[in-house]
Amino acid sequence: MRVRDSVVVVTGASSGIGRATALACAAHGAAVVLAARREDALQEVVHQCEAAGGSALAVPTDVTDADAVQGLARRAVEGFGRIDVWVNCAAVTAFAPFQEIPLGDFRRILDVNIMGYVHGARAALPYLRDQGKGVLIDVSSIVSAVPQPYTHAYSMTKAAVRVLGASLRQELWLDGATHVKVCTVLPATIDTPFFDHTANYTGRKAKALPPVYSAERVARTIVNLIRVPRREVIVGPMGRSLVMQMKVAPGLTERQMALQVDKAHLYRTKPAPATDGNLFTPAPGTGSVSGGWHGKRRTALRRAASAALLTGGVLMARRWAR
Repeated sequence: MRVRDSVVVVTGASSGIGRATALACAAHGAAVVLAARREDALQEVVHQCEAAGGSALAVPTDVTDADAVQGLARRAVEGFGRIDVWVNCAAVTAFAPFQEIPLGDFRRILDVNIMGYVHGARAALPYLRDQGKGVLIDVSSIVSAVPQPYTHAYSMTKAAVRVLGASLRQELWLDGATHVKVCTVLPATIDTPFFDHTANYTGRKAKALPPVYSAERVARTIVNLIRVPRREVIVGPMGRSLVMQMKVAPGLTERQMALQVDKAHLYRTKPAPATDGNLFTPAPGTGSVSGGWHGKRRTALRRAASAALLTGGVLMARRWAR
């Protein structure tokens, strides 16, 4: 499918991967429908998309509200005549020991990250099926395949997103809707404001787990999926290495990930108060693509940690192949 002149709906478009995706699609001449809770941030993205050469429409939407997501789809069709691509990208997370996260926070993460995607798929697929073609793209994470401690709800939701994609592909195939494609993107750690907005009950400030890749890298992957849909795509070489390592040495990989998260995903010397982050109330401001993390992985300690994971995966794969 051509990106130019396509109509692309993006949830979570106010910041991070969603915002980068909207801007990338607009730069390729798409009409972009932007959804998130922050109207001021969405209006800023509208201006940026139009400056990049595309058309844009902001539709403030809470993806946990099924009726609101249906309204988002209707607004897209009213504004641009159809829907060609729907990108489910809105997500939230929390860092907390399992026994200490409030159950209301846990449920909210499941509601946003799972039901938000369900609402998006149910809103988009009737339009895609009626016109006989289109692409549904779900942004998952490598933690769907390589879980980590302290973010139990988030890892669970990202695994559910992968399952949802596979089930939808099967159902579409059984129904003969072979020109409606469902793709799942599994990014590694991405430079976005995500880690500044997280709920946190660990007592330690969260940071991006190195190595950190740019949100634009994920956006380019999504643009390529619009052109040539694929079932699943991992973004980031370290992500591919970890997924491979998890297949051949799951116990070792779980222990390595536990140590890395405890050592490099949470500051040891920067305390943080308990907070529910942006789970229930959007973060203030007009948003941004970057969180300022990209490039910080270049310290010797972080390079060594990343190299250790990569080397371990390669060695275990070689042993498995013998």
